[in-house]
Amino acid sequence: MFKFNIVLVEPEIPPNTGNIARTCAATGCRLFLVGKLGFSTEDKYLKRAGLDYWEHVKVEYKESIEDLIEEFGIENFYFLSKKASKNYSQIKYKKNDFLVFGKETFGLSERLLLKYKERTLRIPTENVRSLNLSTSCGIVLFEALRQNDFFGIN
Repeated sequence: MFKFNIVLVEPEIPPNTGNIARTCAATGCRLFLVGKLGFSTEDKYLKRAGLDYWEHVKVEYKESIEDLIEEFGIENFYFLSKKASKNYSQIKYKKNDFLVFGKETFGLSERLLLKYKERTLRIPTENVRSLNLSTSCGIVLFEALRQNDFFGIN
């Protein structure tokens, strides 16, 4: 089983996805790419950002976030958004949780955020609209790993 599941809904910028894939390889996490991607998975920038770690990443593709929720159940999902009121550090993360991030330009849909409002989290920031997607992913993932004593990662 994977430590955590990183879910990117309609990512648009290849280097962000590549960096996140590299982080997944380094931490034993699975990566889900959901919906229409803003690039080809053959993109040279995507591959360059992930360096030579792609063979160590379990990547799965889903048509929609609803398909993913239907397959795994909502109880392990957390949605990240600047519009949430609860901070990401207020949650006790468990092995195999799903950390869901939206596309770089618009984030997650309002419909999804309203439907799962109690499962929506934010990273506190000031003076900026939002953080970079791969930075945000790293912040939340490493908090989840820290809470679980890194599952023995050296």
